[in-house]
Amino acid sequence: MTQTLDREKAVPASVGLLWRVIPPGLYGGKASMLVERAAIVNRRAWFVLVGGAFEPVLFLWSLGLGFGQMVTAVAGPDGRPISYAAFVAPALLAASAMNGAVYDATFNVFFKFKYVKLYDAMLTTPMGPMDIAIGEIAWALIRGGLYSAGFLAVMLGMGLIFSPWALLALPAALLVAFAFAAVGMAATTFMRSWQDFDLVQLAVLPLFLFSTTFYPLSVYPGWLQTVVTWTPLYHAIELMRGLTLGVVGWGMLGHVAYFAVLAAVGTVVAARRLGTLLLD
Repeated sequence: MTQTLDREKAVPASVGLLWRVIPPGLYGGKASMLVERAAIVNRRAWFVLVGGAFEPVLFLWSLGLGFGQMVTAVAGPDGRPISYAAFVAPALLAASAMNGAVYDATFNVFFKFKYVKLYDAMLTTPMGPMDIAIGEIAWALIRGGLYSAGFLAVMLGMGLIFSPWALLALPAALLVAFAFAAVGMAATTFMRSWQDFDLVQLAVLPLFLFSTTFYPLSVYPGWLQTVVTWTPLYHAIELMRGLTLGVVGWGMLGHVAYFAVLAAVGTVVAARRLGTLLLD
């Protein structure tokens, strides 16, 4: 009880509106401190962050340029033929944002939660479960954003960006990373052991292979096309392809709304689960 009152006193006035929505004791306005801690911890492991950005580049070189030599053209978002490299590159950009966010928000969070007991120590400070959720998701977003920015630079150098709308690709990648990080962290709060991480791979790998990353949606049978269009990576890929190729329409807002809802639900579920597991 005293701990909850201390958190209430520590909340700054700037979060007054948020304080009316989030139950007392869940949020202390200190999420940035967790992001700062993550940056300090990872500054000596910068090669891990940089190394993660090379995976989609290798896929681009091997498939986009290698396999692409045997594919003359692929139908783009508006039906016009484009090169296979131009078709694959935006999809790998979306997958890069997904991978960077998901793996940081699952493996790292689980280790801190189950083994290091870092979050238990944090809750003895003015921080609450919502601070932890927002802080960890923000760091995963930063990591996904770094991967995406690096891959965008590679795409620009290879001449695979065809529209000024591509300036919005990085903010879009950050939104995608935010949504995947939030859902990934929420899922992590339900995991009991390392064996459960097989389920993460079981979800991520089919998304990577079947969400029109390497093939147009038209190659699938009708029922599978419907399933694919429900998946989050499909919406991310459609968003990236439209922006980098200049095929922009009102339908883009549907993709943005999809990820906004996904991010909000994931953040709330993660915070409430942490509150249940750590405070009860």
